[in-house]
Amino acid sequence: MDLTNPFFKLIATVMQEEASKYDYELVALSGGQDAAKQNNQMADFVAQGYAAIFLNPVDSKSAGEGVKRAHDAGVPVFTFDVQVTDEEASKLIESHIGSDNYQGGRLAGKSLMDITGDNGRIAILSLPRITSCILRVEGFKDYLREQRSSLEIVAELSGEGNRNDGYTVTTDILQSHSDIVGIFAINDPSALGAYSAVVKAGKTDQITIVGFDASPAGKQAVYERKLYDSPQQFPRKMAVGTVQAFIKYLEGEEIPRDNFIPCEHYHYVDSVKDESRIKEQW
Repeated sequence: MDLTNPFFKLIATVMQEEASKYDYELVALSGGQDAAKQNNQMADFVAQGYAAIFLNPVDSKSAGEGVKRAHDAGVPVFTFDVQVTDEEASKLIESHIGSDNYQGGRLAGKSLMDITGDNGRIAILSLPRITSCILRVEGFKDYLREQRSSLEIVAELSGEGNRNDGYTVTTDILQSHSDIVGIFAINDPSALGAYSAVVKAGKTDQITIVGFDASPAGKQAVYERKLYDSPQQFPRKMAVGTVQAFIKYLEGEEIPRDNFIPCEHYHYVDSVKDESRIKEQW
């Protein structure tokens, strides 16, 4: 979990509030996009006798090491947002809750087809080491294929999920593919970085950007027509659901192994009177 990202900062805050209702203290640490660091953090939690670990993997496969260590020590692991893909470790996760990222990617595909008139060349800003982002891209591509879209994907590069890399990668794409008409970015920070590159290139009338998250910044960008759509995630539901899964686990109740929350379109018409946008909230 990257606590510099408002999405995860909110999740941590809501988890802390929800856990306190049951007299638990929740300690949130940032993995810093470093898989080894995150595995060490999990090892520390185990050594210090924590009751459970709520995990958002920095790397979906590498996180398996920490999960196995926790399981061997009898510490249950619950994942949120991003799933663990290590085959052995994934079977040890008590429960996962996250957005239906594949379905959200399909929403993004529909939006880009609609706004471009399903005509032209497009680019994707991905983040291929994270399962949630992989699923968004898969959903996006599958929707285009199933609809027999005429849109042609001419570039797919990692924007690393942040503004700076989103800007740099989009700048590079525009140098090679100056005629693109649309960009799908796997989150709002990379989408807003892409928008800055499009502005610098003087192509805002030519290129439409679809992000993902409907973060406070993303909602405002939709309202300002910088982004056409930002399929909405619901981090509060994710945070509360993770804590509730842990409590049910303690009480011996059956909990679903996977709980996926559907995403929703977030267009300009949704933004106009949206109180959460006005209050800069998720």
